[in-house]
Amino acid sequence: MKIAIEAQRIFRKNKHGMDFVALESIKELQKIDKKNQYYILVAPGEDKCLKETGNFKIIEFGSTFYPCWEQFNLPRELKKIKPDILHCTSNTAPFFCSVPLILTLHDIIFLEPRGSKNKSLYQNLGWYYRKLIVPKILPKCNKIITVSSFECKRIKESLKLSDDMIMYIYNGFNNHFTMMEDVDYSVTKKYIDSEKYLFFLGNTDPKKNLERTIDAYNIYNSRSTKKLPLLIADLDNKILDSLLKDKDLEYLKSQITCVKYIDNKDLTYIYNKASIFLYPSLRESFGIPILESMACGTPVIAGNTSSMPEVIGDNGILADPFNSEDIASKILLLENNNDLYDKIRSYGLERVKSFSWKNTAENLIKVYTSIYDLNKK
Repeated sequence: MKIAIEAQRIFRKNKHGMDFVALESIKELQKIDKKNQYYILVAPGEDKCLKETGNFKIIEFGSTFYPCWEQFNLPRELKKIKPDILHCTSNTAPFFCSVPLILTLHDIIFLEPRGSKNKSLYQNLGWYYRKLIVPKILPKCNKIITVSSFECKRIKESLKLSDDMIMYIYNGFNNHFTMMEDVDYSVTKKYIDSEKYLFFLGNTDPKKNLERTIDAYNIYNSRSTKKLPLLIADLDNKILDSLLKDKDLEYLKSQITCVKYIDNKDLTYIYNKASIFLYPSLRESFGIPILESMACGTPVIAGNTSSMPEVIGDNGILADPFNSEDIASKILLLENNNDLYDKIRSYGLERVKSFSWKNTAENLIKVYTSIYDLNKK
């Protein structure tokens, strides 16, 4: 088979969720599939995080402006390659596609009512682009892949898709996320000047639940005897300052550290040093950070909605993300109960063994083969 995989943004320096899913899946495909020919289609970028191998050719081309790259540059390259299959990995695809199309649709959050407005122009533009494109390209797909049973059911019911049109394949996590005996404090000190802390991934996307997490931290801070500081990643200090001022919580500023971006390799150290990882999201299609934290031996408090119970498993710690009091109580429960803390840590280390990029890649090959065989009949 000649398989083209769209991985437009994997060469950008500051990668996010869907970028890592595409990148790690491709890396694992490189390891296990020496038979089929792959063409990895990417936009220009400074982080050359993927190298060519015998049957994997990287084609870098076009504009870094996503809609232009996808709707104009990508179809032009496909005409040159003439692949048997195109796999688009990040929710959208070209309007006009001359080859069998497989789409990874991570979620349909962009089709759901918005709880509050996102302050990020970039994320808002992406939201509108997906809202426009996805309904038009779904009928053209030979197969739709999503990342959890929850999301599969949600998409199927919302978009009235048949059972054979959509399936789910779980994500994995990078092997460098592992529990360390001795954590290099010089790495974590670049981000927060404290030996122990609570850690939260909280960008401006409303689903990440920043405001209630800050409220929960305020409750925690008023009741805890340890009063651990809070490290927030993917957030500008100006946004935090504005939020604390609006809530009359400016006295918490000295206890909270914001960083705009943490290098993925440094995240291993950050998770290992964190006492608890907070992931009380309102809505997730999967939740790779849950796996990353558990693999590092750090207990997770996740939201009890959408796919998160599916990922964290039956014995994980879940909180109502709409209830700041509940989030705070779960933090205090773990902080004050050493036996429970150790039990959740051990459980997490065992739970992550159920997920791997190898499993993801093996399932992708099965999909590629089935679509190829079906179109050759």
